[in-house]
Amino acid sequence: MSTLTLAGRRTGFVGHTRLITGRWLRAQYRQPALIAFTLIQPAIWLLLFGQLFKGVVNIPGFSDSSYIAFLTPGIVMMTALMTSGWSGTTFIADMERGVMDRMLASPVSRGGLMAGQLISNATTTLIQTLLVFAIGMAAGARYDGGAAGYAVTVAASMLVGTAFGSLSNAVALLTRQQEALIGISQFVSLPLTFMSSIMIDPAVAPHWVNVAARYNPVDWAAIAARQALSANPDWSSVARHSLYLLAFTLFVAWLSTRAFRTYQRSV
Repeated sequence: MSTLTLAGRRTGFVGHTRLITGRWLRAQYRQPALIAFTLIQPAIWLLLFGQLFKGVVNIPGFSDSSYIAFLTPGIVMMTALMTSGWSGTTFIADMERGVMDRMLASPVSRGGLMAGQLISNATTTLIQTLLVFAIGMAAGARYDGGAAGYAVTVAASMLVGTAFGSLSNAVALLTRQQEALIGISQFVSLPLTFMSSIMIDPAVAPHWVNVAARYNPVDWAAIAARQALSANPDWSSVARHSLYLLAFTLFVAWLSTRAFRTYQRSV
């Protein structure tokens, strides 16, 4: 294959990804109710859980004297998980309207179709992450990790969003049913949320929760973020958990690609 052909394919992928990303962003931000829900939901979670469980810092062994500071990175990851779980609904809507079939009949890059939608979701995750931090800091959360800590947290939240967005897309492409996707999304996201350190310090959690959390990608993200935001980060722990999360994201992205190929063969 010539260098010119390879360059053309790369240009096509980048160009198509940009167009698909723009399409999804326009679709999202033309819906004021969706914008309000996307931005207000994490604020409700942070303020609600922050008040509901603020007394847990008095439990012996809890590692932080400020529950809102402990909770904020966890809510960032929880928001990324919950929002990305609905990602596949956009694919199902396109299937029902016949848009997906028209896309597949066009010369648009198949990778661009997937990447554009995931980048759009990542943009929403970024906005939510910044909002959660703003509310957390307004409520009294303070971090000594500096810019590097915030950068790690943002990167981890976007990896969570990309990973579970890819998983949601794969389920949508295989089931092609809104009800099935919603049911599976809830079945996955709720256990992952509560079997992690999102809302409770592992030191005071039941032993079985700590064991389950070791294999939980959402917990990997929360640990990496909290370590990076701390005054004395354990960068080896940050790197280790970030690599786990990256590997999981790449694996799920590969599964999503396989699901897309399965859908293509069936239409």
